[in-house]
Amino acid sequence: MDKALIITIIVAVVAAAAIGAVCFILGGIHRKRVAEKAIGDANEEAKRIINAALSTAEAKKRELLIEAKDEIHRERTENEKEIKDRRVEVQRSERRLIQKEESLDRKLDALEKKENAVQKRQQEADARLAEVESLKRSQMEILEKLSGMTKDQARQYLLEQLEGTLDREKALKINEFKQRTKEESETLAKEIIGTAIQKCSSDYVAEATVSVVDLPNDEMKGRIIGREGRNIRTLENITGVDLIIDDTPEAITISCFDPIRREVARVTLEKLIADGRIHPSRIEEMYEKAKKEVELSVKQAGEQAVLEAGVNGINGEIVKLLGKLKYRTSYGQNVLKHSLEVSYLAGVMAAELKADIKLAKRAGLLHDIGKALDHELEGTHIALGVEYARRYKEKEEVIHAIEAHHGDVEAKTLIAVLVQAADALSAARPGARRENLQNYIKRLEELERICTSFEGVENAYAIQAGREVRILVRPDVVSDDKMVIIAHDIAKKIEDELEYPGQIKVNIIREKRVFDTAK
Repeated sequence: MDKALIITIIVAVVAAAAIGAVCFILGGIHRKRVAEKAIGDANEEAKRIINAALSTAEAKKRELLIEAKDEIHRERTENEKEIKDRRVEVQRSERRLIQKEESLDRKLDALEKKENAVQKRQQEADARLAEVESLKRSQMEILEKLSGMTKDQARQYLLEQLEGTLDREKALKINEFKQRTKEESETLAKEIIGTAIQKCSSDYVAEATVSVVDLPNDEMKGRIIGREGRNIRTLENITGVDLIIDDTPEAITISCFDPIRREVARVTLEKLIADGRIHPSRIEEMYEKAKKEVELSVKQAGEQAVLEAGVNGINGEIVKLLGKLKYRTSYGQNVLKHSLEVSYLAGVMAAELKADIKLAKRAGLLHDIGKALDHELEGTHIALGVEYARRYKEKEEVIHAIEAHHGDVEAKTLIAVLVQAADALSAARPGARRENLQNYIKRLEELERICTSFEGVENAYAIQAGREVRILVRPDVVSDDKMVIIAHDIAKKIEDELEYPGQIKVNIIREKRVFDTAK
């Protein structure tokens, strides 16, 4: 039973395997047929697509060829038209050139004819000139015989006559010009300057190179000198001044060329006297306090000057320089007050002339800032003022006014001219300045020297404190007409070579005296 079952099972398994194998084979054959059919269909579709693509490409090619032929034809047509236009233009240009050449040929022919005519006239003119020269020589010989003078003698005689006539005419012209200028400018100048002076009122502060400190009693002198002079030595070394202690009762004189140092020493000494304790360490302490006070005073003075002048936007360092001018004098005139006065005057004159008032006041205020530095640095106050104004970015008009305010360079702007005038006006006002005796005498001697340097001047005398010069001329050398010319030339030379405040009147005197004796 078991064997039969096993055999049956085996037979069944084998039969099933055989049936599976047959089915597998049949399935493979079927798939192969299906695949072959699909491949065939794909090949046919691919052939169809390729044929369609080739047809489309061929159509596109034909279309592009047609478009290219059309484009080529169009460009050929345009090129032919452009070539035709250019050919027409070239032909037109050729015709114009031919016409110009013909015109030039005609002009050249005309010029040749004119040149021949000019040459012919030149030859005729040369011949006539030679004839005239010959006649002139013969006439000159006849004139020399008739006059009894040679050609050179006659020329000299005529020149002398002409010189006398010209001297008279020149004198008349100078007088006429002066009169006309005076009539036209005097009224306007007086009005402008009078208005400027009327609106400007400044105090004068006269300071010298010394300061005097009052003492409560003469015993204080000994305390300031100190034991073996240690206190006075300390004061002089720290402050850089000279203390003059003499027989003047209850007073000490401080001497120094630098006004800032002199002021610091004065404040230091006053503080020591008020404190009563005078010894080297206390002197140093009071010196530092006095130095700070003076620096603050300098700054405040500069700021006050800027405020009074109504000028804005000035660099802080320039303001400090302005403050230093409070302690600087020129011929006894306080330079800060002088600068403010110049600022006021320049501003008023600028207003009268419709110029820039603020710029004029700024230039007038800063024109002397170099004087705050000329004790410390090498160079003139003009050069130092220009350098510092340029360093702190001042306007070129202001720098030029500083540079030109003494006439060292030519004033090229109206502002510079106004500052020049205001500076001279401030310096020349009565009581504004004083000169020391040496400079005063030197200026008068130089004035007389300039006057006596002219031919025909016998003597010259400076009078009225140098504001007038009287000149005696020799009557046999200088005529009445020539007096006007000499006066003008002397005034011009004084303006060019001499520096002076105000005006100098040139007064020429010509006197002829004849003496005889009755015997």
